[in-house]
Amino acid sequence: MEIIFNFLLVGTGLTMLYFGAEWLVKGSIAISNKLGVSQLVIGLTVVAFGTSAPELAVSVSSAMQGLSDVALGNVVGSNIVNIGAILGLSAIISPIIVSKSAIRKEVPIMIGISFLLLAIIFDGKIDLVDGTLLVAGIIVFSWYSYRSSKKDTDIEEVPISKTLQKNIFLKSTVFIIAGFLLLTGGSFLTVDNAVIIGTSFGISELFMGLTVVAIGTSLPELITSVVAARKGHADLSVGNIVGSNIFNIMAILGISSLISGITVSEKVLVDVGIMLAFSLVLIPIMRSGFIISRKEGILLITGYIGYVIFLLYRQ
Repeated sequence: MEIIFNFLLVGTGLTMLYFGAEWLVKGSIAISNKLGVSQLVIGLTVVAFGTSAPELAVSVSSAMQGLSDVALGNVVGSNIVNIGAILGLSAIISPIIVSKSAIRKEVPIMIGISFLLLAIIFDGKIDLVDGTLLVAGIIVFSWYSYRSSKKDTDIEEVPISKTLQKNIFLKSTVFIIAGFLLLTGGSFLTVDNAVIIGTSFGISELFMGLTVVAIGTSLPELITSVVAARKGHADLSVGNIVGSNIFNIMAILGISSLISGITVSEKVLVDVGIMLAFSLVLIPIMRSGFIISRKEGILLITGYIGYVIFLLYRQ
């Protein structure tokens, strides 16, 4: 009976994730249209930070408990999942058109930040100074994204009454907050019960951690990106993935290291290198016709499966 209850909770969690993504996308699109900010930037900032909430909770909690490997591994693993599994699956479901802005600016920024992380962890730790640098960096990035969007976008706003304008912002904000809460709660509900189900069937905690838990904390990114792609908001889908990877490194690792310094094991250097490789491969994929095709989506997922096999072999 108990295992049936766990299956029901997994179903409830997935339902929460779906509606959370729907509301988050709906509220974000409405605000981006009203502010004259591109969907790519909304995806890079508001949506990305919201879908990174599970990673933030896990990494901060791990840092407070002194579990450095979990705090760092969660971020690096989630970034690899985001590109390999989530972007790949989203492209298979619906080929993703990529804007030139993403290729020229946002993806190179993500790659540069990945190189920065590699440089920071070479001394075996992410200390207070590193954390301050990372947090300052995410503030600058958010400001730059907003200013860049305002310069590049020329949207003629339709005159509306102040009362209607206020109602639009209020309604959209409610949708965004509700979406954040559902995504976060649904993620933990799904992951926790999926682990219980896996354990009850004799599947090792290590395997569950490398697959279900790693993908689980990225479920908000997965559902949000798929929903955005299917609704024709490709920029929001790409921005969500790229932005989440940037937030994961700068905001989540930054905040975690400010709370408690993170010790870096030598094994993680290999994983950061693999994360960087996944980031670099996005450039030629996106430049091929400015679209991520179904074949390229399959290629990304195949790469992620190969990474999981490597992890199992290493363990």
